[in-house]
Amino acid sequence: MLRTLLAPRLVALHLLVIGVLVSFTFLGRWQLGVFESSGAPKRAPDPAPVAVTELAQVGQHVSGAAISRRVTATGTYDAAHQLLVADRVADVAAPGGRAAQGDGFWLLTPLRLADGTVVPVVRGWVARADDPAAAVPEGTVTVTGRLRPAEQTDDVMRSGNLPGGQVATVSTAELINLWPDARVRDGFVVASAQEPPSRVTPVTVSPPTEGGGFTWRNLAYALQWWIFALFAVYMWFHFVRDALRGRREREREQEQEQEQEQEREPGEPRPLEPQPPEPQTSEPQTSEPAAHVEA
Repeated sequence: MLRTLLAPRLVALHLLVIGVLVSFTFLGRWQLGVFESSGAPKRAPDPAPVAVTELAQVGQHVSGAAISRRVTATGTYDAAHQLLVADRVADVAAPGGRAAQGDGFWLLTPLRLADGTVVPVVRGWVARADDPAAAVPEGTVTVTGRLRPAEQTDDVMRSGNLPGGQVATVSTAELINLWPDARVRDGFVVASAQEPPSRVTPVTVSPPTEGGGFTWRNLAYALQWWIFALFAVYMWFHFVRDALRGRREREREQEQEQEQEQEREPGEPRPLEPQPPEPQTSEPQTSEPAAHVEA
């Protein structure tokens, strides 16, 4: 069997099938990657900054279209009610709570606007609670940043009880209880710039995105390539099986001939094999001239 499998014709078939399998597998994986990337969020239009009062209201949730929009707000910070959002890194998208235990704090400071309402502002990130950069600037400030929806109190896995002045999430419902005298607008602003400038590390926040639709055609292409690969394996099996069967039949015929040779008595002539009849050729008949009888 090994001699049959290593015959030049089958060796070429083996190499061809291996090349087809590798190529079709990678082509299918490529189409699958295109399908997966088609469903990833895509960057949405990022309009110019607008006043935060246009997108964040008191007692109304931030709409989906307003999430991550650039906004500006002018007012004064309320240093007495500043809070530290514990166990956070300098990225809004990164997990907080137990997953970032001891990694630092967000500085959450209420910004009181001219109409008396309050906007929660994440001014930046500090590594320690006693960092000098956490000091709240005095006077009127103008903040530019991105609007984010309020977090839920169960959005993070808490690492334990927090000391006074610290919270685990930026939840509007919780802030209303912590700032009872303030009319708190929903959501919060992640500051990217401030005038006068701030010394804290800014927290990274992504621009707005919109969901992408999956291109199912690419998934069909991926399945098609893999089906072709399976069909190549089936055809390879078919050709190899036929080659092995043919060799077994030839070996069986040879064994039967050898057995017949062994069963024949010594000196017994070998039976003549029937010969095909010779084709008959018609010879042209020649007529002899008649003899003349002489009188």
